[in-house]
Amino acid sequence: MRCLVTGASGYIGGRLVPELLAAGHQVRCLARTPAKLRDFPWAGEVEIVRGDVTDPESTGEALAGIDVAYYLVHALGTGKNFERTDREAARTFGEQAHRAGVGRLVYLGGLTPAGVPERELSPHLRSRAEVGRILLDSGVPTAALRAAVIIGSGSASFEMLRYLTERLPLMVTPSWVRTRIQPVAVRDVLRLLVGCAKLPEDLNRTFDVGGPDILTYRDMMQRYARAAGLPRRLILPVPVLTPALSSHWVGLVTPVPASIARPLAESLRHEVVCAEHDIDTCVPGPAEGPVGFDRAVELALRRVQDADVATRWSSASVPGAPSDPLPTDPDWAGGSLYTDVREAVVEASPERLWRVIEGIGGENGWYSFPLAWAVRGWMDRLAGGVGLRRGRRDKARLRVGDSLDFWRVEEIVPGRLLRLRAEMRVPGLAWLELRVEQDDKGRTVYRQRAVFHPHGLAGHAYWWSVAPFHGVVFGGMVRNIAAAASA
Repeated sequence: MRCLVTGASGYIGGRLVPELLAAGHQVRCLARTPAKLRDFPWAGEVEIVRGDVTDPESTGEALAGIDVAYYLVHALGTGKNFERTDREAARTFGEQAHRAGVGRLVYLGGLTPAGVPERELSPHLRSRAEVGRILLDSGVPTAALRAAVIIGSGSASFEMLRYLTERLPLMVTPSWVRTRIQPVAVRDVLRLLVGCAKLPEDLNRTFDVGGPDILTYRDMMQRYARAAGLPRRLILPVPVLTPALSSHWVGLVTPVPASIARPLAESLRHEVVCAEHDIDTCVPGPAEGPVGFDRAVELALRRVQDADVATRWSSASVPGAPSDPLPTDPDWAGGSLYTDVREAVVEASPERLWRVIEGIGGENGWYSFPLAWAVRGWMDRLAGGVGLRRGRRDKARLRVGDSLDFWRVEEIVPGRLLRLRAEMRVPGLAWLELRVEQDDKGRTVYRQRAVFHPHGLAGHAYWWSVAPFHGVVFGGMVRNIAAAASA
């Protein structure tokens, strides 16, 4: 079958594509920025088209000739209007799919509690439910899968669970740790999504999706601790930690920023347990049955320990973060563009220098004044940004679109160039370029350029307020990266 995958740069979409290919399907990916998919292992096996689900024209072109379309995008964390954005995008996608004659839509949404009126749901769950309803009413047969907490290496839910449990042996927690949840392993979610491509042609309904275990969040933390070889955690639930307060608490302790933690925390106040398991009769499962919680945690931990995490919750760009590519100098003639340019001759081979550059960030740090980077990360977290805790997807390798602490990889030319775009909260757009070159004497040269385009007076004030520290921060980077490559 010919399948279209939206959200292919995201956590689920990036894992679904290779599963569809393995099942023998032809795959087309719809992306606002196709370059983000360039370095995925499967990029050469799929068709990648530029478009946006909010744009009828590009969406209609992407859906032409498609048998099954997977809708895996949402506006989680984009601000107060995310419900409206989700609603308009779903309507556009459903209308264009019907017009294009698509045979089936497959949507992955959130599991909603039985018997709770939609108006009483958290905004996150309410929007997910509305999107499912819009697609079901589109005139195209739709399978709307509804899952609660997805357990897999790199998922936002798993990262929340992992960091809360590992970092806090004693926790004063929100009351939602007592809420019953039916988590599901990411490999079972992917299996069901692939299986939905072959559902009966006239089937149009929702399916509850969950694993074999029903647990409270407190149970999940204790069982995670056991799987990770940690002592039993002391957990003290208190009613005063509201979803808003607990989202900031989660944001300070885990890599998940408050903009994403809040809707997840709000959703956890509802009991999310499957009311039916009809999907099991429509999509054959493995003989051993679905993956249980303990096994899902073990598999996820193994992936993390082996540095074999295919996608992460941060694979998709942070909502509200700048997405403009680094401008070329002629395009900015007459505009304000601040730069800090430094270089050093390195007593090492270009290959050795490149290994240091590609390994920057995460556990390896930024090779200068760690306290300054840490303080900047904390300031960003307090402002609602992503901070430094996102780390790296892979300890040694980067690809376009990877998150890297509070940067994102905008361009990478192996052995020559790494360009990072800032996703921290700043009054402007910022980039950092790291280059490997050779001079006319054949010596290895490390060149580094920081670029900042200010927005308004605040942007100019920001640049000049931090400029006195550039010698320590950026100058230190040049010296220490050169020293690390030469060691």
